[in-house]
Amino acid sequence: MNAEASAALGPDAGARAPTDDPSSAGQAGVSARGRAWRLRVGNAPACVAAMVLLLIVLAAAGAAYLPLPDPLRLDLAHKFRPPAWVAGGSLRNLLGTDAQGRDVLARIVFGARTSLIVGLAAVLLSSALGLVLGLLAGWARGVVDTVIMRVTDAMLAIPTMLFMLVVAMVADSGMGPLILVIALTHWVHYARLVRAETLRVRELEFVGAARIAGLGPVRIVWRHVLPNILASFVVVAALNVGAIILAESSLSFLGFGVQPPQISWGQMLSEGRQSLATSWWVATFPGLAITLTVLSVIVLGDWLRDYLDPRLS
Repeated sequence: MNAEASAALGPDAGARAPTDDPSSAGQAGVSARGRAWRLRVGNAPACVAAMVLLLIVLAAAGAAYLPLPDPLRLDLAHKFRPPAWVAGGSLRNLLGTDAQGRDVLARIVFGARTSLIVGLAAVLLSSALGLVLGLLAGWARGVVDTVIMRVTDAMLAIPTMLFMLVVAMVADSGMGPLILVIALTHWVHYARLVRAETLRVRELEFVGAARIAGLGPVRIVWRHVLPNILASFVVVAALNVGAIILAESSLSFLGFGVQPPQISWGQMLSEGRQSLATSWWVATFPGLAITLTVLSVIVLGDWLRDYLDPRLS
């Protein structure tokens, strides 16, 4: 009967029959490992962005130990000195000097501290606030969810820059108030994301099993909900660093950010815009610093998204 059945099925029956091929599974594993390796070290734009950010961070952290002129020292005898490779330039001031004879390169390096500190601190503060409120809204629902979401809707209805300007005008100047102003305008994005992810995760089976097992809400959120929303949350936070650096530069450009003698890239742009036609380097190089930093953050954030969730790549 077995021979007759095989003959009836034809010679291709064995080919059509499903088989468990260990070599196919091995190839799939190798492919997955190869893809993970490419995401780690094979992404050329991400590697370049990481090196640029590392250079900026190291320069900002070790600015006091670099052989740079004092960024606050006035030298009116050499104001608007061009970069070293332009006629009239000097190796003493590689990127030239500004209207008061201050070294542009030194001010860019020291100004990186402001942008990085404000960017990271504002992201930490706004993401922490958004995480707590988003978890609360998504888990509690009801009146709590309605109140929090209506507040976020009201804040999103106001242009971010306008809201920051209004708050900055009534707040004190300085790095601390600037961080608070920016954080107060960026937490809403985290809150909406975390709420949506919490609503999704709370309906999954393992959360229901945790409820049946008698775990309390705080423990369920901490042990089961939070780990499952952390990947998307981290990606948004990483991408938001660039947006906050731009926000800080914009406020400083308009005169509502850090004030002298503190140095900011946006402040340097504001000082150099009046002489842009004749002394282009005063505003151009701080602008390039902002562009490179924000672009590097975006590229790394995009790589991080692909690494944490390969389905999006």
